[in-house]
Amino acid sequence: MSQKIKAAIIGSGNIGTDLMIKILRNSKVLEMGAMVGIDPASDGLARAARMGVATTHESIDGLTRLPVWPEIGVVFDATSAGAHRRNDEIVRGAGKVMIDLTPAAMGPFVVPVVNMSDHLKEDNVNMVTCGGQATIPIVAAVSRIAEVTYAEIVASISSRSAGPGTRANIDEFTETTSRAICDVGGAKSGKAIIILNPAEPPLIMRDTVYCLAKTTDREAVRRSIGAMIAEVQDYVPGYRLKQDIQFETIGDNSAARIPGVDDRATGLKVSVFLEVEGAGHYLPKYAGNLDIMTSSALKTAERLAQRLLKESVA
Repeated sequence: MSQKIKAAIIGSGNIGTDLMIKILRNSKVLEMGAMVGIDPASDGLARAARMGVATTHESIDGLTRLPVWPEIGVVFDATSAGAHRRNDEIVRGAGKVMIDLTPAAMGPFVVPVVNMSDHLKEDNVNMVTCGGQATIPIVAAVSRIAEVTYAEIVASISSRSAGPGTRANIDEFTETTSRAICDVGGAKSGKAIIILNPAEPPLIMRDTVYCLAKTTDREAVRRSIGAMIAEVQDYVPGYRLKQDIQFETIGDNSAARIPGVDDRATGLKVSVFLEVEGAGHYLPKYAGNLDIMTSSALKTAERLAQRLLKESVA
């Protein structure tokens, strides 16, 4: 397409800056319109200015005063769940599309490879969490083969890649991800855990997914997970299995039972171990948790921007 939709990013921290660089380098349907922050000395605002992008350190109010504001079609919110409500009110009130990278979840959860096609007409979509973007595709891959009675995910990220926003939203992370495991992944019940690993040198993001599934067809589950991983790798090349998928038969007396979870029906406990390496555009490669969020947000925004382009010529 020769035409592009202008985008603004609210939040000039690690996530916002990495997202800006991805748009500038890779996007065929989006172009940077503005970078918005609250710290005039932030590296993200300085980089944006050097790259010729309009900037403001006066948050959403400053964005609406920029000359480029009327041309903006898509806005990314990379701030916090608390700040998102007002940002969203102004953005959608102006008829623009909001991509929410906070745990606020005012719009529907979106994981691009799982349910993007269901939400192409939305004007606010939520990117769940980094752990959700990494693990929900696996839960969905098992769910399309058999009923998943319970799914549990553990996201382990480097302490260095967890900024103030991540640390302030730990409770929201667990609640939002747990909901999305069911609402998007298809599990009957779910649980999410996040671990901030202080190891030095920093470790790459690791994710563990456990599913209790009412099936005995291991090969069908393995094929479905493999196909899903390939789809995620289309926009997150560093997304991969860390080791072979593990299967255990579950039943009344099985050692695979998880206390407090009703797994009495015969089936499988499926254990999937993932690693997410970042692309290294702005963030270190170990910060796969941030890279998968920005990559997923970009993928989602491009699909919505394509809708806006079609509407503009209709």
